[in-house]
Amino acid sequence: MHLIITNGYEEMSEVGALIFLETLLKKPNSRLGLATGSTPLGLYKKLTEYYKSGFVSFKNAESINLDEYVGLPEGHSQSYRLFMKENLFSKVDIDLKNTYFPDANANDLDKSSKEYSEFLKKKPQDIQLLGLGNNGHIGFNEPGTPFDSVTHKVALTKSTIMANARFFSSEKEVPSEAVTMGIMDIFRAEKIVLLASGVGKANAVKELVNDEPDTKCPASALKYHRDLTVILDTAAASLL
Repeated sequence: MHLIITNGYEEMSEVGALIFLETLLKKPNSRLGLATGSTPLGLYKKLTEYYKSGFVSFKNAESINLDEYVGLPEGHSQSYRLFMKENLFSKVDIDLKNTYFPDANANDLDKSSKEYSEFLKKKPQDIQLLGLGNNGHIGFNEPGTPFDSVTHKVALTKSTIMANARFFSSEKEVPSEAVTMGIMDIFRAEKIVLLASGVGKANAVKELVNDEPDTKCPASALKYHRDLTVILDTAAASLL
């Protein structure tokens, strides 16, 4: 594990973005594993700036997203596909045909989840971006998720629903299920970059960095990965 503690959210975002920039410059057709939520917004802003400055192109890259809510219609304001379009895809030259998400509206979610996992197995991510849930979840892999899990439907915990309610008009509107890459699917990535910001993440960070891997903190599985970089601000690192 490579641990980097930065002075704040802005620096954390820049350090993470530089790792993605380096990956794309070395391999323009990189497969980028991407995440949603508030944590990666600064990183996506930095990548957009690099693109607009002519430092990098996304035209040959592919993106593979971690997860998607079950039951939201395509184009819904809180769908993760729309999130990515608004915060990155529409701002750079990536081909939308090369942007992939789990099919959370399939008639057979078990079948579509298996297909997504097989897709990742055949062509794994060159780099995978992760945020960190207050309860240690990565993607929507909640506490108790087996480390050998693959893409699957998950019932979201009360704490995750409450944490995501700020993006919806009310907590009642937050979907109760999602489809997420499993921990094993995340592990297929050549490199993993995890970002964590704010004191609310400090306990999960402590469990990730200091404790033995345990399914009660899904992120702790990442200690087994061959190339993990954890980038924190001082608040998230406050219990280390």
